[in-house]
Amino acid sequence: MTEAVGDRAGTGGAPRAVEAEAPEGADEGPAEAHTETYEVQEADEERGTAAEPAGSNGVAELELKPALEAVLMVVDEPATPEHLAKVLERRPREVSDALRELADAYTVEGRGFELRLVAGGWRFYTRSDYADAVERFVLDGQQARLTQAALETLAVVAYRQPVSRSRVSAVRGVNCDGVMRTLLQRGLLEEAGTEPETGAILYRTTHYFLERMGLRGLDELPELAPFLPEAEAVEGETQEGMPSFDVDDPSPDSQTEH
Repeated sequence: MTEAVGDRAGTGGAPRAVEAEAPEGADEGPAEAHTETYEVQEADEERGTAAEPAGSNGVAELELKPALEAVLMVVDEPATPEHLAKVLERRPREVSDALRELADAYTVEGRGFELRLVAGGWRFYTRSDYADAVERFVLDGQQARLTQAALETLAVVAYRQPVSRSRVSAVRGVNCDGVMRTLLQRGLLEEAGTEPETGAILYRTTHYFLERMGLRGLDELPELAPFLPEAEAVEGETQEGMPSFDVDDPSPDSQTEH
């Protein structure tokens, strides 16, 4: 029979399970024994005697800011404070405050990199003052920028999303099928369902688009009103003078832009 006994010396120790030999045929009272055993286990866990989860290795004991720097050095996309807090076993608020303090410190010190909040997460970026040096090192003369056609198409989708390819082509006045495929392959656009009236596939910008543009969300896109007339007016004009074609099944006679 299992009996819970306390620290008889009066030291305040937690109760421990002690094995005592029970007489033959005696009722051991299984419910009470299990309850007492669970109490002992819970007390051990509260004191930290339970084994640490695999892979923990005392992460919670690390200094927070250096740990954040180490993790952010290897991320391939912006990391949210909640994810970082889970990895480092800290409170999200504590992690958010530390990230902002690090970002401010890098700016004050004039580092060649900066810690920025982009697309809902944090990541290291090269400071714009040193972009030319990085571009020269990374590109080494290669052209990595999007073409003018791709930029125009991407802008139409960004401001009118979700939008079909035919609608994008109508706004631009040319078949954008090839350009749309390029933007999809580069991960800047993605499918967003279908149009109820026509069944055409709709497209929208991606999380990667926000990251590349340095935006926290689409609400940070600059206003078009100061620079362009109303979008509906532009679209109406382009549709009037635009030859008809099916962008989903382009024919050799249709005007296609790549």
